[in-house]
Amino acid sequence: MSKSRENRIVKDKILIGGGGQHRDSSIELFRIITMLCIIAHHYIVNSEILEEITRQNILTHNSLFSLLFGCGGKTGINCFVLITGYFMCESNISAKKFLKLFIEIEFYKAIFYLAFAFSGYTIFSLKEFTNALIPMQELGGGFVDSYLVFYLFIPYLNLLIKSMNKMHHLVLIMLCFLSGTILQTFLKASTAFTYVGWFMVLYFVGSYIRLYPKKSFQDRKICGISFLISLVFSWASVFARAWIYAEMGIRTIMYQSVDINRIFAVSTAVSGFLFFKSLHLKYCAIINKFAASAFGVLLIHANSDMMRQWLWQDILRNVQVYQSNYLVIHAIASVISIYIICALIDMVRIKLLEKPFFNWYDRFLDRKLISGIQNIGRLLRKEVQK
Repeated sequence: MSKSRENRIVKDKILIGGGGQHRDSSIELFRIITMLCIIAHHYIVNSEILEEITRQNILTHNSLFSLLFGCGGKTGINCFVLITGYFMCESNISAKKFLKLFIEIEFYKAIFYLAFAFSGYTIFSLKEFTNALIPMQELGGGFVDSYLVFYLFIPYLNLLIKSMNKMHHLVLIMLCFLSGTILQTFLKASTAFTYVGWFMVLYFVGSYIRLYPKKSFQDRKICGISFLISLVFSWASVFARAWIYAEMGIRTIMYQSVDINRIFAVSTAVSGFLFFKSLHLKYCAIINKFAASAFGVLLIHANSDMMRQWLWQDILRNVQVYQSNYLVIHAIASVISIYIICALIDMVRIKLLEKPFFNWYDRFLDRKLISGIQNIGRLLRKEVQK
């Protein structure tokens, strides 16, 4: 394998799953923990446990544990995009990278719809199957579709970043946070950004950390204390909302204070990223291997409403367990097991399907695609010159 091709492969791994062979495992471990937080969030919100807590409106050990256990989902999304910004701000975007992301998303949509249909869990409908495969339908609040669209903007975001100096970059971040976080958190202003726009803001933050390293960014103690303080405030805000609802009867959205653009979700994500980056863990093959399938884990366990119904309500029976004494064990074991099982499924997909396809792509299609684009470019230049 040529060195240039090997470098392309390592860069491809940076986008979603990481796992590059020559990088330490600090951020890869953070990637895994981030996805575990997202799964834990889904354990609560997709299983109707949150609705059960709201309905009962009683503060119990199980309700408090559930609220805190699931409060890190939106923070996890922030972390995930920060990692993308940190790595991709100095990487070149290619058709192959986008194609790899797009095929992975569509593959899991198709395979699990067909699996549910052929198993008899649902009745196959060509219309439903086709609708399931249509990309970019949930740009307002759907992470996967929004991430796919956001990814198309990365080359232009990089051009903007390269055209700015350090001060311009910092001022841009401050303006984005003022309009997208501060006003929403403290003045209850309307949401300034969709998910796509918010991911761009986080991309600016991740790229700033990469391009303008500071001593404080590397100080493990400072980053660790900041992370701990942000985490405690996040938990306290969730507890406060639950208490206000239970004791004062004022209806409130339990996770509003840790929503994706709120100050606690942002501060926890940024400080957590800096803390794990400062750990400088040595390369660990197992960590990097499982981190490489983090996005696949998301695509599998949050595949569709059908998957949510089957996983959280039919198989794991979360609401029934919520009333029991072994909720804590069930919740932790479920989240870890889901990550491991989904990661193993994704590893099989990569080995049997993705690698063979893109090996063929590198040998044949890539050159033809580049040649075709060059020919189109020459034709356009001729038309302009006429």
